[in-house]
Amino acid sequence: MRHLLLAAAGLALGTAACAAAPPAAAASRFTDDPYPSTYRPLPSEPVLLRNATVLTGTGQRLDGADVLMRDGRIVQVGAALQADPGVRVVDATGKWVTPGIIDVHSHLGVYPSPGVKAHSDGNESTAPVTANVWAEHSVWPQDPGFAAALAGGVTTLQVLPGSANLVGGRGVTLRNVPATSYQAMKFPGAPWGLKMACGENPKRVYGGKGTTPSTRMGNVAGYRAAFIDASEYLRKNGGGKPQEKPKRKWWQSADDDGKGDSAGDAGGKRDLKLDTLAGAINGDILVHIHCYRADEMATMIDLAKEFGFRIAAFHHGVEAYKLADRLAAEGICGALWADWWGFKMEAFDGIQENIALVDRPKNGCAIVHSDSDEGIQRLNQEAAKVMANARRAGMDIPPERAIGWVTSNAARSLGVADRTGSLEAGKLADVVVWNRDPFSSYAQAEQVYIDGARVYDRHDPARQPRSDFMLGQPAAAPGGGL
Repeated sequence: MRHLLLAAAGLALGTAACAAAPPAAAASRFTDDPYPSTYRPLPSEPVLLRNATVLTGTGQRLDGADVLMRDGRIVQVGAALQADPGVRVVDATGKWVTPGIIDVHSHLGVYPSPGVKAHSDGNESTAPVTANVWAEHSVWPQDPGFAAALAGGVTTLQVLPGSANLVGGRGVTLRNVPATSYQAMKFPGAPWGLKMACGENPKRVYGGKGTTPSTRMGNVAGYRAAFIDASEYLRKNGGGKPQEKPKRKWWQSADDDGKGDSAGDAGGKRDLKLDTLAGAINGDILVHIHCYRADEMATMIDLAKEFGFRIAAFHHGVEAYKLADRLAAEGICGALWADWWGFKMEAFDGIQENIALVDRPKNGCAIVHSDSDEGIQRLNQEAAKVMANARRAGMDIPPERAIGWVTSNAARSLGVADRTGSLEAGKLADVVVWNRDPFSSYAQAEQVYIDGARVYDRHDPARQPRSDFMLGQPAAAPGGGL
């Protein structure tokens, strides 16, 4: 493969793509990973970013501050830091520095560009519940969208299946580095996400085929049947964790007759669909739900309580503002658009202050997401729209808070906030240097660091990676497109 155009720094693609990383320990046997991450950080040098406006992702803004990175980690953030010999000092006067941008809802790689039918690998629309499929097995690492997102400051992203199904399958969290295989991008130890969908999409897809579900009540019946099967599967398999004996509920059978699940496809053997659903009940797989209406979000919260799983985030949620206090109380994030609405009935009742209102309660967790191969390139500007609309409504949200919508809150919903999403000592050195306030419409990411390696530099064509697919095309020429 000839991906690399990072040669000036000797950042060989093979380092990321071929070196084997030890698999992370699984929380239960339902989340054993036969396709473990092989991700290895690219080589990096110690770097001191000097005299920038720093948004830490923890609610702080530091003016005239420095950021020191070494061995792939943030070492220190503060004023007048000392540069030891061998540290490359970057004058960031007039620049802004933030954590790397995180998109929690992407379909890059599974719906890559160019968007042709041969690349349509995001929806396994063959059954309402396809928890057995994993989005990572559709990811095409050569998707040019990854490089375009990198130029927009995106360092980490969750790639999800589509929303045709009640349960669409597992999503995967990726590091946004050039690679030959998806495993070389796979965030080591990051939990999987389980994609579910409410409302119009499943009932349209399956009702249109003359099967169930064709109504919203059919949707809920389908979720319940799937999780009943998974709960019984957990009981028969000892809960998946040593010494664990799940409590049997009234609807769980006390016998072990081996008749299989309600779809007739288990029959007592290991079942990939039920592995995923059981992992969600155990809390090892995070649940992300495509859901627009407030009433349906409330129903899904009750469903989660019925079967004992926890919702990490509602995605899209144009009516999330109607239950912002409940989302905060339940510890559920809202991964939302700045201003998309009205393109179907369930998206009709949107307001432009949605994210700001979800962010407002104590412990509120608002996230700006893309669900778009174009929107992912400008998540900073999508967040700026929210700030502007909130200001017009009398809510003045400072940059140091808004940056959390695309960094620390996003990391929280993906289960990786202990490793990335903020500029704190010991965390991964995922850093973006912006030419100005990132919430300006003129802002551009000038440098992007992942694990301390400068993987993108707007002023150095050798640090603007492009996939094999783009080689020989005019847009791949220096300054020619991305």
